[in-house]
Amino acid sequence: MSAPVFLADPGTLDAVTDGGTYLLEGAEGRHAGVVQRRGPGERVDVVDGAGVRLRGVVGAVSGDGVLVHVQQRVVEERPAVVLVLVQALAKGDRDELAIEAATEVGVDAVVPWQAERSIVVWRGDRAAKSRARWLGTVRAATKQSRRARVPEVETALDSRGLVERVRAVVDAGGAALVLHEAATQSLASAPLPESGECLVVVGPEGGIGDGELGRLVEAGARAVRLGPHVMRTSTAGPVALALLAERLGRWS
Repeated sequence: MSAPVFLADPGTLDAVTDGGTYLLEGAEGRHAGVVQRRGPGERVDVVDGAGVRLRGVVGAVSGDGVLVHVQQRVVEERPAVVLVLVQALAKGDRDELAIEAATEVGVDAVVPWQAERSIVVWRGDRAAKSRARWLGTVRAATKQSRRARVPEVETALDSRGLVERVRAVVDAGGAALVLHEAATQSLASAPLPESGECLVVVGPEGGIGDGELGRLVEAGARAVRLGPHVMRTSTAGPVALALLAERLGRWS
């Protein structure tokens, strides 16, 4: 069984070396020592959310936290092709289910999208609170899936902002793939970039409107079909990302 993962702040693991020690403090230290009752000799990993992983064993547990004896410090590099899920806001927490599963699959960043047909609307205080929930969701999913990198949660875009984002990504040599049931090209055959961002755009429950899709395609996006069946907004993104991860050799 893989070791449980605990999150440290970015940069706090930079000076730690093989054979050294690290004191896991704060909420994560309490969770490891008090809630999970990790004891001396047990395997644990500490990650900083930015690619650094400490593989070690618990040396001691005290009121100050959990002292970890570091066996190996590993730096997991950012992939050449960055997978970005553009997830339309959806009702019933289906958008949060999507980003949770996408994090487990290996997404590198998520973008909340206020699509024209999104029933849920992020405005004012609700926008800040909703984004905070997304941050908590990807953080928890990162730990559950034993990842060293926490996916970035960007600020929400409306459709005009997404068109601009698509154009910028494509102009920089990346790709933007819009999942659409009427598309003729399959995701499996869509060309992928060798580097840069690959946006995966998923619409809301009511789908992506023709005008909205047309503007995205004009900006350089490519409409692709995921498969023979129509999936919910909560499952389409993670399934597409899994297929792309396999194509990019991440799972080999």
